[in-house]
Amino acid sequence: MKPDLSTLPRELRDKIVTSGDRRYGMLQSTYAKVSRPAAVLVPETTEEVVVALRFVREQGLPLAVRSGGHGLSGRASNDGGLVIDLSAMNGIEVLDRRTKMVRVQAGARWAQVAAALAPYGLAISSGDHGNVGVGGLATGGGIGWMVRQYGLTIDHIRAVEVVLADGRVVRADEHNEPDLFWAVRGAGAGVGILVAFEIEAMELRNVGYAQIVVEVDRDGRALRQWADLMAAAPRELTTATMLMPYGNSLAFSIAAVVATESSRRIRAAVEPLLGIGVNLLDQSVQIVPYPDMVSTAHLHANVGQQPVITTSGFLPTMTDEDAAAIVRAAAGPHRPLFQLRSMGGAVSDVPSDATAFAHRRHGALLIGNMFPPGGAKALDAAWRGLALRFEGPYVGFESRPGRQAFARAYPGATGRRVSEVWRRYDPDGVFGAFWA
Repeated sequence: MKPDLSTLPRELRDKIVTSGDRRYGMLQSTYAKVSRPAAVLVPETTEEVVVALRFVREQGLPLAVRSGGHGLSGRASNDGGLVIDLSAMNGIEVLDRRTKMVRVQAGARWAQVAAALAPYGLAISSGDHGNVGVGGLATGGGIGWMVRQYGLTIDHIRAVEVVLADGRVVRADEHNEPDLFWAVRGAGAGVGILVAFEIEAMELRNVGYAQIVVEVDRDGRALRQWADLMAAAPRELTTATMLMPYGNSLAFSIAAVVATESSRRIRAAVEPLLGIGVNLLDQSVQIVPYPDMVSTAHLHANVGQQPVITTSGFLPTMTDEDAAAIVRAAAGPHRPLFQLRSMGGAVSDVPSDATAFAHRRHGALLIGNMFPPGGAKALDAAWRGLALRFEGPYVGFESRPGRQAFARAYPGATGRRVSEVWRRYDPDGVFGAFWA
C-alpha cells in the first residue's frame, strides 16, 4: 500500500521524501538496518510534526519516528510505511546560564550539543558517540561518559514537549502531566513524539581520558578486579570496556573518563586500573575538551552500514562465576563482541521508582553484539549461559523489542505503570506497537 499523496497537507509539500528523491538514500535507513519506507516526512516545527502525525494516521500505514541517531533496533524506520524524521529540528539553546538550563530539540545529535555548550563551560553526559541522536537516548536512559558523576541523562531532564497520538502538544514536568513525565524518562518511545527537552547541564570543560589495554586471564579475574575497583572508585571515574581477541587469549580494552581537569585526581583515579589483568599491553592518559569525547567528527549519515544484533543486561555485583562466564562466552565459538560499562555512583542516588528506568542498583552493564556473518541465533547461543545472571535489557541496546524484552526492561510494578501510562496517552497503540 502506498500513501495517497494527493491528500498531503500543504505544510508538508516540500517536507516529504519518496524513493524518487535524491535525498531518499540518506533518509530511508538506520545505522544497523537498511529499510524501504514508502516516504519520509521531515518536519521543521512542532506544528508540522502535528500535521505529519495526522497525515500518517489518516493513511493507516505503519509509523516510525526517528530522532536522527543510530537506532540499533531498526525501529526508527520501516518497510512500506511512513517515517517522521526529526533531524531538521536540531536547535540547542542555553536558557539560563546561572541555572545551567538548556533546551535541546530531539533531532539534534550529541556531538552538536557538546559543541554548542562548550563555549559556556557546560556539558551533558549523553552516551559515548557523537552521532547518537538526542531523542532516542534522552527517552531511554542515557549511560554516558560521566554517568557515575552525573547520573543518567534522564535524571537531569526537567521538562519535555510532547506531541501526543491525538495531536495535542503538551509540556510535561514534575507538576504538569507528572505521569507522562515519569514515563518519558526511560520509556518515552511509547507515549508520543518527543520534540524538545529542557535539561540541567553540568559545569565541565575538560576531562581526563585514559586508554588502557590488558591481557585477560581465562578465569576472568581481570573483569572481577575491574568491577571491584569501580565499586570503590571516585564518582568522577567512569569506564567503558571491550573484550577483544588477542592471539589465543583475550584483551580487555578500557576507556576511562575522569570528570575533572586536575592532573592529580586523574592519576589517582586511573592508576589502580593499570594493575589488573595478566599483562599491561598499552596505556595512555591525556586531558581533552569534553567535546572530543563525542566529536563532530563522529557525525555521519545512517544508511544501514553496520548490521548488528545487540542485547544487554545489568549486573548488580560481579562474582567470580559471573566474570568467568563472560570470558567463556567471549572466547567461545560464536565470538560476540562484549562491552562492559560501569554503573553505580549517581545512578544509584535516584530511587528505582522515580522514573521508568528501574535498573538503579547495578554495578555494570554488559552489552553483547553479533556482527555478520553471525546473527541472532549465534548471539542467543553466546548469551544463553549469561541470561540468568543479568537483569534488563537497557532499551538502547536491544535489537529485538517485543513482549519478552519489555518485561525484562520494565520489570514488575515499573512495567505495569509503563503499560498503564502508554494506554492512557496512546490508546490506539500508535507508538508502542513494536513492544506488543
